Amino acid sequence: MTAVAMQARPVSSPRPTADQVREILIVDDHPLMCDALALTLKISFGLKNVRTARSLAAAVDQIRMQGAPDAVILDLNLPDARGAEGIVTLRRQLPGVPITMISADLEGAMISAAMAAGAQGYISKSLSREALVDSLRRMWDGEHVTPDCYDPARDDTGDEAKAELARRFATLTPQQMKILRLICQGKANKEISYELSIAEATVKTHITAIMSKINARRRTQAVLLANSVRLFEAG
Repeated sequence: MTAVAMQARPVSSPRPTADQVREILIVDDHPLMCDALALTLKISFGLKNVRTARSLAAAVDQIRMQGAPDAVILDLNLPDARGAEGIVTLRRQLPGVPITMISADLEGAMISAAMAAGAQGYISKSLSREALVDSLRRMWDGEHVTPDCYDPARDDTGDEAKAELARRFATLTPQQMKILRLICQGKANKEISYELSIAEATVKTHITAIMSKINARRRTQAVLLANSVRLFEAG
C-alpha cells in the first residue's frame, strides 16, 4: 500500500458539521470558476485544503487515492458527465458526504432529478458570494437547499420513485455506466464493443447485468429509465 493510500481517510468517516468542514473537493472543468470558488471557500471558511478535479473520472480517481473530502461541489456539466450521472457516481463512492450541485441551469426537472439522486442541494452559479457561503453553510449543517425559483410541489413528481431508481443506477459499475451511456446514444452492441475496445460478448454480458440491476426488460426501457432521472442529459 502506498503512503498516499495509507493516509487517505475512509469514505465512511462521520459527517462533519459546517464548522468542522476542513477539506472540500470542487469538480468543475472551468479553471476560472474553479479557482474563484476555491478562493472564496478558503477566505470564507478558513479552509487550507481545497482540492479540485476537472472531470468526473479525475474526481473518482482522486477520492480513491486521497480519501473522502468533507464536502463536494459538483458542476452539472462536465466533459465526461452530464445531468445526474455525476451525483449518482459520487454518491456511491461517498455515501455520507454532502454533494452540492452547482449550475446555471435552474430548470425544475433537473433540480428535482439532482435532489432525487442524492444531492444535498442545488445552487446557481450566479449567486453572490454572501448567498453562496450561506447556502453552503446550511447544506453542510444538514439542510437541503434549492433555488428560490424551485417549487417542489410542482417539480418533484414521483420523487421517491426517482430516488429509488437513482439508487439502482448507483449499483452499476463504471464500465456498465459507460455502456448504458452509449446505449442511450443509440449505439449498437458492435459499436459499443469497438468504442470501448472490448469483445461484443462482454458487452452483452454487461447489458444483461445492467438490465437486471435497473429492472428493465428492453434497451428502450433502459433508455427511458435513464432519461426519467436525467442521468446523462442536463437539458
